[in-house]
Amino acid sequence: MDLSIIVVNYRTYNLTKQTIESVLKRDHPFSYEIFLVDSASGDGSLERLEEYFSKETEQGLIRFISSKENRGFAHANNQALKETDSKYVLLLNSDTVVVDDCLERCIEYMEKDERIGALGCKVLLPDGKLDKACRRSFPTVGVSFYRMTGLSKLFPKSKRFGRYNLTYLDENETYEVDCIMGAFMMVRSNTIEDVGLLDETFFMYGEDIDWCYRIRAGNWKIIYYSDAQIIHYKGGSLNKKEKPKMIYEFYRAMHLFYNKHYKNNYPKTVTAITYLGIWSMYCLKRFINFFR
Repeated sequence: MDLSIIVVNYRTYNLTKQTIESVLKRDHPFSYEIFLVDSASGDGSLERLEEYFSKETEQGLIRFISSKENRGFAHANNQALKETDSKYVLLLNSDTVVVDDCLERCIEYMEKDERIGALGCKVLLPDGKLDKACRRSFPTVGVSFYRMTGLSKLFPKSKRFGRYNLTYLDENETYEVDCIMGAFMMVRSNTIEDVGLLDETFFMYGEDIDWCYRIRAGNWKIIYYSDAQIIHYKGGSLNKKEKPKMIYEFYRAMHLFYNKHYKNNYPKTVTAITYLGIWSMYCLKRFINFFR
């Protein structure tokens, strides 16, 4: 098998169906399979998806994995990753649409350089604007400080202040980056064998950044590839009033990532200030969300 595509469903029947259909509607010049992992949705969406795609299931094109409990995005993807036997694996969010020959282009580009461990395409929002999270730097203390203080927004074209989302680089060019997003992450199986699976300590956020960090640490390249596109209906599984647990998990992921990769590199005073900054932002976010 050339490509295994992993889609995680959690109560997003219509979006998940749309995502899978965007893959199935094209005749791809490579062999592929789709793993649809349901994270204990409990709303009937799994059963409806199984019925809707029953023909593809019978053909072995789609494989369903049902979790008894929702243990997060990393855990759900890992369940499928353990079952794959393909040259490449694609993590694909259930709120995305694959555009044209995106998958074919990405595979062709990765075939050109065996040191490319992971590749992310251009991710567009429904309004046509770039989803800035699709190419970024690692959240070091300095990079995060510029982001939290607003300097990255004030000076987006600055190489120093715009590092968080690499806003000083042309979105229509292709280049090596620190990090790509889990909404579309094509990874070489040899790379996964080298660096390991996703870290299940992260529930919904941060697992993609952590994986990229380990991939880069293993001397693999991570590429932002602008000649292939998807559309990302961001936050499709969340209400407009964000769920408190998701807000908590977002800032918890920051805490976990800092502890895992940066804590030993900085003095205790910097660590204390970092913790204070993370959880102060969490409290502010909860306060704002309360009044929405």
